Amino acid sequence: MKRTKSAIFSVLMLCIPALAIGETALPLPVMNVLDYRKVPHDVLSIYVEELASGDVVLAWNEDTPRNPASVEKMVTTLVALDSLGPAYRWKTEVSALGDIANGSLDGDLLLKGYGDPYLVTERFWQMLRRIRQNGIENIAGNLLLDDSYFEVGSYDPSAFDRAPLRAYNVSPNALLTNFKVVRYYFEPDPQTSQVQVTLEPSLDNLEVVNRLRVANGACRGYQRGITITPNDDLSRVTFSGRFPSGCDLYMMDRTALSHNEFTYGLFKSLWAESGGDFSGEWANVVADELIKDDAHEPLITFESLPLSEIIAKVNKYSNNVMAKQLLFTLAAEKYGPSGTEAKGREVVREWLAEHGMDFGELRIENGAGLSRHSRMTARHLGSMLRYAYESPLMPEYLSSLSLSGLDGTLSRRFRNSALTGQAHMKTGSMDHVSAVAGYFQSRSGNRYIVVMMLNHTDIHRGPGEEVQEMLLRWLYER
Repeated sequence: MKRTKSAIFSVLMLCIPALAIGETALPLPVMNVLDYRKVPHDVLSIYVEELASGDVVLAWNEDTPRNPASVEKMVTTLVALDSLGPAYRWKTEVSALGDIANGSLDGDLLLKGYGDPYLVTERFWQMLRRIRQNGIENIAGNLLLDDSYFEVGSYDPSAFDRAPLRAYNVSPNALLTNFKVVRYYFEPDPQTSQVQVTLEPSLDNLEVVNRLRVANGACRGYQRGITITPNDDLSRVTFSGRFPSGCDLYMMDRTALSHNEFTYGLFKSLWAESGGDFSGEWANVVADELIKDDAHEPLITFESLPLSEIIAKVNKYSNNVMAKQLLFTLAAEKYGPSGTEAKGREVVREWLAEHGMDFGELRIENGAGLSRHSRMTARHLGSMLRYAYESPLMPEYLSSLSLSGLDGTLSRRFRNSALTGQAHMKTGSMDHVSAVAGYFQSRSGNRYIVVMMLNHTDIHRGPGEEVQEMLLRWLYER
């Protein structure tokens, strides 16, 4: 007879003690699930500390460096919050290089980016509306794009997992728009055997070749049977395969074009939608080399959401490219442009050392945790969480984390249970890595720092989350 997940947890929880069983012994429910899933005990690291007293409640392999996956974002966002401040805003400058008369710009329009991590379609549209409000309806020249505030260098989006079209593999860019991602909508018409494909945002410079056909069947299967074939420069994408008739609507997010080509396509599409006229091309420039007049002022300076809102999007929804943008921003703010990944890593190390957290084993690669090489220990991450909790910026930091059973990456976990709403945590998962870290409140009202990291073959396929739940259920009863 097949056991359900809840039935397994019920059996494992029978051994739960009311109090801690010792700082160096695993709780029985945790050991039970490890043994049930045939996971060695030594691949697990745990650090639990009571916030009020500072007492270590549980420590297991707490000094063993492990890959934290996306839990690494907790480091990047804390350093950014403390260094830049919760009210920090990025800017995007828009300059008119020519005379404006009778609603027409007789020249080029220049966009200079400073790394806004959330210049999505809706906000980009707001920026264009500001341009229109400054008296420009028609643009006679070209669109000039300056993304020199970051120096990304060579970047292979397929290096991590050979999935270059996935949104999480997008490279950072100082003029990042809509994460360089298109959302495709697929709707079948069984009568004609055709599949309608629509795009959001619509990009005139992205060619879509639709060779999909409808096939009878339930709405299931990998990518619903859709095969995606891009050309070399991602300016054309071909969809082929058999799409199930049982699907009313299917959505798929994938990257497209280069960064500058995407921004150009988005600008051209939204400008036309708003009634403006523009038929120019685009060019990559460096504004400081182009504009020699020290007295030149941008037409508008469009500001981002405040950092406090940005880190919530990074941590709650584990947005990789936004975390990378933070790391490059830290570098550019401290050392001056152009910001680089290496300089960003140095900023993080210096900040930790300045605050008494010189973690020798710490290794971060891109600030997002999307790496096979990142390393940190559970104890050191716990020390960082202690600092964050005692900081004046604690409310902003805690509110950036997922709330168990309610939002973010924890929205579907611990629902309708005693654990709902008890944890503010960041999850981390990739092949053979499962991690969670943050703050937890027990039934008695005691609050704890909790860090758990598991590095083991296939641990991400479910066993890791089971071990996490056993730990939290055990801790809840304290």
